[in-house]
Amino acid sequence: MVMDHHTQEILNRIRLALSYWKNEISEKSMFGGTCFLYKGKMCVGETKYRLMVRVVGEKMTESLNHPNVTPMDFTGKTMKEFIFVSPDGFDTEEKLQFWIELGIEHAQLKSQ
Repeated sequence: MVMDHHTQEILNRIRLALSYWKNEISEKSMFGGTCFLYKGKMCVGETKYRLMVRVVGEKMTESLNHPNVTPMDFTGKTMKEFIFVSPDGFDTEEKLQFWIELGIEHAQLKSQ
């Protein structure tokens, strides 16, 4: 799969943000983009310049109240515990880290 420079830049930022957990992280092509899995559980990814993030159910409402966040509707219907974050929602490393940690939290809970 050929990736443009912008996509590659987003993926490199995600990899850097995930470096703390690097021994538990793998990458897989999913949802038309690249997903990162923590111990085999999808936690975050990139598709069409957006982040895809898995969020525990109790934090979905709060997450959807953030600007630049929408429910993930990859198949035309909303997917449970998934959100899209548009580029303005992760335009700083602090914002990106916030979403990464939400995704890791979901994966950690699901892998117990």
